[in-house]
Amino acid sequence: MDTILQTSLSFAPWADPRTNRLPGIVPVTMEEWLEVDSAFAAQMALREHLIATKPQEVMALHDSARPAADEMYRVILERLPALGYEVGEGSVTRPDGVTVALDASDPLATLGRLVQCDLCLMQPDPTGQTEESVLTGGVLCFPSGWRLPQKFMMPMLRIHLPIEKYTPELAMRVQRLLDGVQVGRGLMRGTASRSDAPLADPRSEGEYVHGSRGSRFIRVERQCLIRLPETRAVVFSIHTQIVEPSALSPHQAQTLEEFPIRLAD
Repeated sequence: MDTILQTSLSFAPWADPRTNRLPGIVPVTMEEWLEVDSAFAAQMALREHLIATKPQEVMALHDSARPAADEMYRVILERLPALGYEVGEGSVTRPDGVTVALDASDPLATLGRLVQCDLCLMQPDPTGQTEESVLTGGVLCFPSGWRLPQKFMMPMLRIHLPIEKYTPELAMRVQRLLDGVQVGRGLMRGTASRSDAPLADPRSEGEYVHGSRGSRFIRVERQCLIRLPETRAVVFSIHTQIVEPSALSPHQAQTLEEFPIRLAD
C-alpha cells in the first residue's frame, strides 16, 4: 500500500522555537484542537477500512472508560460544524462528502470514521494497581511502531518500556503533566521522524524499525492532551501527517537545516 501523503505540513515542530527544544509543549485551545488537512479523504478511507476489517486491532475500551468515551463523542461532535462538517440528527457528512451514520452506542468506531486523528483515553487506573494514568480506551488506526492491544490498560511507564530514555523519573514528570491539564486549556507537542513506513505502521515491542537520513518521507505527529470536563479523563489525540521534503514551506525547510530531525538509529 502506498503511503498517504499531505501536500503540506500544518505543523512542523522543528520550525517553532517553542516546540523545537524540550519540553516542547505549548497551549492549544479547543478551537485549534482538531484539523482537516489535504490528505483528509485518503486518510479517512483507510480509517474506514481498518475499523471495518481489523476492529480488535485498532479499537479497545475498558468498561470503566465507557462514560469517558461517551463524553468524548459528545465533545467532538460539537466541534465538527466549525471544521466544515454537516451535522444532522442521525448522521454527519464529512468535508470529503462521505456521510457517516451516528451511533452513540459505539462511540469509538463512530469517531474513528469522523476525524483524522487517533484518540486515546488516559485515566486513573480503575484497578488501583498503579498511581500512573493508564490507557483505558481508544481508536488507533495510524500507530508508528506500536499496537493498541499490547498497550491497552497499561500505565505510561509500561507503555514506553522499549524506550530506554523513558525512565521512572521521566514517567513522573509526564504524570504531573497529565494531572495538570485543565478543562478548556489543552496542551500540544509534536514529534518528527524520517520514515519509509506506511501511515499505519503497527509493530510489536522489540520490532525496532527506524528511519535513516536516506528515508524518503518526513512523518510528523501533532499530539494534544485535552481534559474532558465531566469524567475528567484526558484525551490524547494524534494527528499524523507524512510529506516528502519538497512539500515543506521555505521556512520549514530552512529551519530543518538548523534543527535537523534526530534519528533513533
